[in-house]
Amino acid sequence: MVYLIPSFLSENAVETIPQYVINGVKNCSVIFAENERTARRFLKAMDKEIVIDDYEWHTIHKVEEQQINVFREKIKEGKNVAIISEAGCPGVADPGQILIHEAQKLNTTVKPFVGPNSILLALMASGLNGQHFTFLGYLPIDNADRIKKIKQIEDESQRKKSTQIFIETPYRNNKLLETILQHAQVSTLLCIASEITSTHEFIKTKTIAEWKKEKIDLHKKPVIFLMQS
Repeated sequence: MVYLIPSFLSENAVETIPQYVINGVKNCSVIFAENERTARRFLKAMDKEIVIDDYEWHTIHKVEEQQINVFREKIKEGKNVAIISEAGCPGVADPGQILIHEAQKLNTTVKPFVGPNSILLALMASGLNGQHFTFLGYLPIDNADRIKKIKQIEDESQRKKSTQIFIETPYRNNKLLETILQHAQVSTLLCIASEITSTHEFIKTKTIAEWKKEKIDLHKKPVIFLMQS
């Protein structure tokens, strides 16, 4: 069986992970983690009695072919495998999806556990359309391509009456926000959801015109952006 283990979005939000998630980890002997160091810290924070070195550890950050083959071998050996995301839920904007796909091809039972997901939590709190939405991942880095993409996002949102959700590398958040404010329509709604579940959580939805009057620093913070035209 493959257990999909969610991890907390903020290290001071241990309470967002239900106890049954840790019980699931205890049923496993092999762990595939996006980042082994942070996954070890996560498990220790959840239950100090867990013996970290009792597990067989593998990294899935790049999910190379060799790792996929090892994953297949562990499944065929009948071992219970845990997949742990860096933050949030495995398989959702997460490289663990490739291993989950392999598990499905092998007809293995995949058990997802409840945990925090920044995309859904941001959508829930945004007040934007939760019936029709699209997650776009990262926008283009090139400025001209990014401006073009913002226009496409607005057109798509207006045409489908949908919420468009995207993210950026934390150190480029301020530059992305600056580009959005310069090139999006003043009536477009933008939700900025920052540091979700932490003590510094910030989730606000305003028009572009309203955001232009605000001063906000998103540098090196985990942020979800949501737009609706």
